[in-house]
Amino acid sequence: MPEEVVLLVEKQLAVLIDDPHAHHRPLSSQLEKWNAERIGGIQAQIAASEVKEAQDQAASRSMSEAAIRKRKEREEKRAAAARAKALAEGNDPNSAAESIFTPTPTPSSQTPNTQSPNTHVLSGTVGIAPHAVYTVTVPGSSAAELEWYSSHGCAYSTIEDAKAAGIWSYPTNLFERAKCGVFQDLWESGHFMGGGIKFGGDFLVYPGDPLRYHSHFVASVIESPIATLKPMEIVAHGRLGTATKKAHLLCGWDDEKREVSYYSIEWAGFG
Repeated sequence: MPEEVVLLVEKQLAVLIDDPHAHHRPLSSQLEKWNAERIGGIQAQIAASEVKEAQDQAASRSMSEAAIRKRKEREEKRAAAARAKALAEGNDPNSAAESIFTPTPTPSSQTPNTQSPNTHVLSGTVGIAPHAVYTVTVPGSSAAELEWYSSHGCAYSTIEDAKAAGIWSYPTNLFERAKCGVFQDLWESGHFMGGGIKFGGDFLVYPGDPLRYHSHFVASVIESPIATLKPMEIVAHGRLGTATKKAHLLCGWDDEKREVSYYSIEWAGFG
């Protein structure tokens, strides 16, 4: 949320960076090094995948050979029983035993692998075959990955400096200043904020970590603590807050005193 960005910058917990201008023109040696590292990572992934595939094939082949061995043992037992029966009946025991055996299939994993390798060399340049499967990792921070990235001269520690540089414009009017002021006041009192547009307000106000708590309030920001509210607005806020099991918080911002006054609306008998 832009209000959170303003708060973090004003508290000197973050800076704003002009990211497009922080990417300088790379040297050819830097590009070659980056590309070599990228291809090396891809080849390492493919090699690991091939090792895993070979292990899976070996395990499958081992299971197939065990199944064939058990089948032979069963056939030998049946052949021995057939010979004994043929001898008892005065027939040829060898012909009776031969009818028991069936051709032993060759495991599919023993067939030669004619697949082309996952990597190949063309004109001295390492390439990746089209059928190779690998994952491209997008770095979360350019500064940690690219040698030609530098935020020197492109970082702004105040909102005013960022506005002067043209990379940031929020807040631009009284209502946006009121939202920033309310956000900061609630944050300093230990609350966590989230977007409240789905609940008819500007913020959802949590008593703690949103992953552990449900929000207690839906907050609506008012530009002035003495602004006029229509009765239907108050009814709508109260009914909506009650329907979502929250109280509606009206936050009046005094731009001169830089203070917030709060009024909560709850439907009669709620809670």
